[in-house]
Amino acid sequence: MIHKSGFVNIIGFPNVGKSTLINSLVGEKISIITNRPQTTRHRILGIIEKSNYQIIFSDTPGIILQITSLSLMQKMMMQYVEKSLEDADIVLFMTDIGISTVQLNLFQKCFSVTLNSIQKKNIPVIILINKIDRIGVKYTSDKLFSDTIDFWHKFLPYSEILPISALKKMNQDLLMNKILELLSEHPPYYPKGILSDRTERFFVNEIIREKIFFLYKKEIPYSVEIITEIFKEDEICINIFSSIYVERDSQKGILIGKKGKTIKRLEFFSVREIESFFNKKKVFLKLNVKVCKNWKSNYKKLKNFGY
Repeated sequence: MIHKSGFVNIIGFPNVGKSTLINSLVGEKISIITNRPQTTRHRILGIIEKSNYQIIFSDTPGIILQITSLSLMQKMMMQYVEKSLEDADIVLFMTDIGISTVQLNLFQKCFSVTLNSIQKKNIPVIILINKIDRIGVKYTSDKLFSDTIDFWHKFLPYSEILPISALKKMNQDLLMNKILELLSEHPPYYPKGILSDRTERFFVNEIIREKIFFLYKKEIPYSVEIITEIFKEDEICINIFSSIYVERDSQKGILIGKKGKTIKRLEFFSVREIESFFNKKKVFLKLNVKVCKNWKSNYKKLKNFGY
């Protein structure tokens, strides 16, 4: 039997639905989803397989469309994007209906060398125009949709274009068929049965961080990093101890809240998600908040946090 395998890397602008797509394709929530930009910080692999193929999808941080004034953390995030372009067997470039010329010009400036490299290597590129379920809704007209397709035909003429809705799973079968058609014959890269290359602790960190996005406002979600220091699992329950790192004392106070009420809510919602993710009846979670000044600009600390 012929077996196909390959790396299918998803890149695109913030908030275009990359994480929604990879979760839908893999069938598990491996990448956190919020309505705020730059939620995804790391490159996350999600693996789907059948007896005759293994597809390794890669979710990446949203492309930051500015050349200067990036923090060290943001620069390292963009390195994930650069690398995912270079080591892909197939690139899925995800956008949605309506994108400004200014944004695309910035994208071209930031990634022109890599785009040329993709073209020279003949790496297949599929442009996914997401959120087509919104056509006919306010601000999303048929003309805007057709203008978007025309624009991408001119911008990346060597690529294919597929309109989709990651949320509604529209044209997802067409996408999978196209990916399988383009993949080369190759044995599995990973042992069968593996969902992701990430550890249990990583997913706990991401679940907690997602709940912080929902429960806290302004800069707090962008100023935290989570490290799970204890993860002990048995057949019935999981015991977890995680530390949340912030940059300032004032942020620590906001996270904990008056008499610890806010962090208890964070623990409650995190536990519910962790129980669901690991299919456990009971999870015991203890959160601790620590101050680590300017961690987003400190190379050593970023490496310790897994960047």
